[in-house]
Amino acid sequence: MLYLTLRQIEYVVAVARAGSLAQAAQNLHVSQPALSVALSLVENRLGQKLFIRRKGSPITLTAFAQNYIAEAETLLAQAQRLEDPAALSRIVNGTLTLGCFDDLAPGHLAPVLKALRSGLPDVALRWRICDFESLARNMREGQIDLAITYDLGLDAAFDKTELKAVSPHAFMAPASPLAQRTSISLADLALQPLILFEEGLSIRHMLNLFRHADHNPTVAHRVQSLEVMRSLAANGEGIGIAYTLPPGNFSYDGHPLIAREIGDHSAIEPIILARSNHHPKLAAANSAQHIICRMFGDQNQKNRLNA
Repeated sequence: MLYLTLRQIEYVVAVARAGSLAQAAQNLHVSQPALSVALSLVENRLGQKLFIRRKGSPITLTAFAQNYIAEAETLLAQAQRLEDPAALSRIVNGTLTLGCFDDLAPGHLAPVLKALRSGLPDVALRWRICDFESLARNMREGQIDLAITYDLGLDAAFDKTELKAVSPHAFMAPASPLAQRTSISLADLALQPLILFEEGLSIRHMLNLFRHADHNPTVAHRVQSLEVMRSLAANGEGIGIAYTLPPGNFSYDGHPLIAREIGDHSAIEPIILARSNHHPKLAAANSAQHIICRMFGDQNQKNRLNA
């Protein structure tokens, strides 16, 4: 017997999306007390807390709620199909979870999701943005079907398809002595204070590039965010290095910023589509892999023609 109603589950998802009871109640056109009662009923039935509520602060999801909300969204999407006569004539081909490395997500996640929704209209899509280690763990555990990432830290337990190869770029203030050059090398950068990502595999990879070329660089700052890196670089705090090149010549705080490609061939890194080879190759994942590879192939061809 089912004890939770779709309406109660819809309330839970609405609160997670809105980030507050007040906003969710307004979006659903229900009273805030009624919404609060529904949440308590769901949490009591599950025996788990879904939200951490602090007065004056946004509602945050518990670790348990992260997976629960994803499953609830899939259930609600399927329930909506049952109310759509046109959808009943189509076959729902299951659920696909796409993972994306956090540095790549701003430039690639949305276009890939758009292509997948167009090519696989009967597949319920979910996505997760993770660091390298979380992506690998989630793929091993079967929680992520496909992942767009760099080829770092993935062993023979994963199938890997190269999507494109990218060179890193150095970000600096216009006053930097390297700003007048069109291309710079690791040797040039080894003499400058560097700003690198603090994520373990990322910083080890970058430092190994220097050490394999017999350079011993100085790391001035370690950051979690590309925009923090660009801001520090624009303000003369060092030179940032990243494989992602956002459009625009200004940091978030409005300072001018110069980006220069790092010319060393050894620094070129492939962006890959990865999947665990320890789980069944589902038809939805196979089709999604074909769509993503074709999408990147078309982009690569267009870039070559425009070069």
